[in-house]
Amino acid sequence: MTETSATAIPLAGSWRELPRRLNALWRRSLQFRTVVITIALSSLAIFVIGLYISFSVASNLFQSQLDQSLAAANNATVAAQRILNSSVAADRGALQSLMSSTVRTVQTTSGSNSIVYFRVPTETAVRDAPPDRGDPQVSAVITDELRERVQANPDGQFWQSVALENADGGTDPGVVVGSTLEVPRVGDYELYIGYDFADAQRTLGFMQAVGVLGAIALIVLLSAITLLVVRWVIEPIRSAAATSRRLAAGDLGVRMPSKGEDELATLAASFNGMADSLQARIRELAELSVMQQRFVSDVSHELRTPLTTIRLAGDVLYGQREDFPGPTSRTVELLHTQTERFERLLADLLEISRYDAGSVELTTEPTNLVHLAGDAIESMHELARERGSELRLVAPGGHLDADVDPRRIRRIVRNLLGNAIEHGEGRPIVVSVDSNPSAIALSVRDYGLGMTEEESARVFDRFWRADPSRTRTIGGTGLGLAISLEDAVAHRGTLDVWSRQGTGTVFRLTLPRGADAEAVVSPLPLEPDDAHASGPPPTGVVAAVDVDAGGERGAAAGRPSDATGKGVHDA
Repeated sequence: MTETSATAIPLAGSWRELPRRLNALWRRSLQFRTVVITIALSSLAIFVIGLYISFSVASNLFQSQLDQSLAAANNATVAAQRILNSSVAADRGALQSLMSSTVRTVQTTSGSNSIVYFRVPTETAVRDAPPDRGDPQVSAVITDELRERVQANPDGQFWQSVALENADGGTDPGVVVGSTLEVPRVGDYELYIGYDFADAQRTLGFMQAVGVLGAIALIVLLSAITLLVVRWVIEPIRSAAATSRRLAAGDLGVRMPSKGEDELATLAASFNGMADSLQARIRELAELSVMQQRFVSDVSHELRTPLTTIRLAGDVLYGQREDFPGPTSRTVELLHTQTERFERLLADLLEISRYDAGSVELTTEPTNLVHLAGDAIESMHELARERGSELRLVAPGGHLDADVDPRRIRRIVRNLLGNAIEHGEGRPIVVSVDSNPSAIALSVRDYGLGMTEEESARVFDRFWRADPSRTRTIGGTGLGLAISLEDAVAHRGTLDVWSRQGTGTVFRLTLPRGADAEAVVSPLPLEPDDAHASGPPPTGVVAAVDVDAGGERGAAAGRPSDATGKGVHDA
């Protein structure tokens, strides 16, 4: 019994899964939908036509049997009345013999043995009148309505549909035909003749059975024909879909087979022409991209030598700037600043060219993002102080090492901090670090100008600025965020942005903990809880990590944060 129950569970599960599988097949397969719709519509049409034919045949067959029965009953009534009119019977015995002879004539003429006659109740009582007699089955089905009509119209003929019992205990369809006979010296009698339509019913049942079998065979045949035709028509479409998928996957040399001169061949030829054009265009763009990358890389490399010379000469002049007159000294300082910026720009261009060429390799090692963020904050301390911004590091705890390239992650953090300092309008900047079993995340939140949705969508574009008239005041190259995004993608991570005008911006970096991490969920929300605030909460409320002058971090080292505010690194 246990084995039977265990077997029934998977079967029940498979039956429960059947509607879902059929629904999925309906949505995914054009061939399945076409065949099902064709079979459904064909079955409906066959059902409607078969129903109409069945009703028509049944009606015609009944009407034909009824007409024959009425004609036979009328002939029998006329023959019986003729016998009665020619009789000279005067006593009771002779009248009974006359009625028996009349019944035999009615049976012979009408072709039915189900005969019943009743003396009309309104007639005057006569002692010699023959008694009522007839088939009990017919007598049981004659209704009062039929008798009333026969009695009220002696010259008419009336009928009604009835169900007559058969030998098997069931019933067969039939009719009872009523008319009036005038018996001499006695008065009027009601004559009823029953006709059994069992043969017609069997004929109709046989025709209906043949029709049902024929309909089933026709539906099966239509299904097979539809399946063959649909497969023949759908196959080129499947081929086109498979070819388009391979094209989308990068196999630009694949083509559809083209045969004949029909519409499908035209489709294949048009598709192949589109693929040829697409392949040529992509090859063109690829060659152009390679030339552009090579140009940027070559120019960057070629500029390094003269830039090094200019940098050496500039450093010599910058070291002696105090010996020069005021305007010349200022010019030397400006030359030194722009040379450094040019050098950073050149380094960024080289880095971008490496990413474009696909030649970037990561040097990963277990790295604690809390320590790394603290180091980046310390390095940006002086710049933040000059702009009037306070840097805060918020690290709730539970941080483990992640396998990352520390140099590239440090560059991401510095770029995000520099961007926040430049656009933070001198307001506090909060750096948050948190983790979960699959990922570790770092976010940089400023309360500055913010951006619109259109500007947020382009913030990672190279050399793009939200306000072209706004100059960079901290020496950025315009490639920092673009390089940061490339660094994040190289780590299989994400770099997301949230911004709202007037309330600031959040950049969130999410990295997997290791190479085997699959479903990565960021432990930090992208939209902050204080999305409408113009500044962070007071420092005494912030759960922060202690970053002192020596670089020790309380939360990272397992020490609790100082509730008095020492746990906030004030830049």
